[in-house]
Amino acid sequence: MRPVKSVPTDLELEILKVIWRRGQATVREVYRDLAEQRKIAYTTVLTMMGILEHKGHLKKTAGERAYVYTPVQPESQVLNGMVREFVGRVFNGSFTPLLVHMVENREINAKELAEIEKLVRERRKKPHA
Repeated sequence: MRPVKSVPTDLELEILKVIWRRGQATVREVYRDLAEQRKIAYTTVLTMMGILEHKGHLKKTAGERAYVYTPVQPESQVLNGMVREFVGRVFNGSFTPLLVHMVENREINAKELAEIEKLVRERRKKPHA
């Protein structure tokens, strides 16, 4: 039985982003994509992808020459889980203090604020699901 999916670490998330972008990937493909951005060892990518598989974030199937890894969950689902975990841990499960903090500390620029206001207006028009 696989363990409960944990929130991905920074490096795990980098790897997942490569695979989400590609749809599926071998270790070598992920390694090449990451190596364009930063120094990383092939064995590190191999190890991390094995950990992601063990954690239940990736599944692998035998390809012609190498295993092909695919994400178990879509990117939006994983990111939603990460946000919920962060808000739960830091703000006791309430999004309000996070948003207040971001607005009061000018972490949100005018364009982003306008976009949020638009989303709130649209959300108010829809019945709650």
